[in-house]
Amino acid sequence: MDYQKLINTSIKNLRLENNLTQEEFSEKVAISIQGLSNIERNRYQPTADTVDKICKAFKITPSELLLNIYDKNSAKEDIISNITILLKQCPKAKLKKIYKIISLLTKL
Repeated sequence: MDYQKLINTSIKNLRLENNLTQEEFSEKVAISIQGLSNIERNRYQPTADTVDKICKAFKITPSELLLNIYDKNSAKEDIISNITILLKQCPKAKLKKIYKIISLLTKL
């Protein structure tokens, strides 16, 4: 698996999902437009500092960014797999709350 391409694609998908231009996104995360362009074209890998800035700006975790949950073309199985990864990180008390929420949502 090409992890550099995965994270770069995820960053681009995050930008597109939020309907931001490269200029707007780069301002929001305090990186240059050229740097963002190079990341999105898979020419450069973002630094840990850049990933941290992106996560803070969008109030997401690095796991969420790496799981590429913003890809509109994700297969159902990929989405379920990503949810499972996130759930495994939760303490039991949170899992119980999540279960109740999911139970309610599936009845809609």
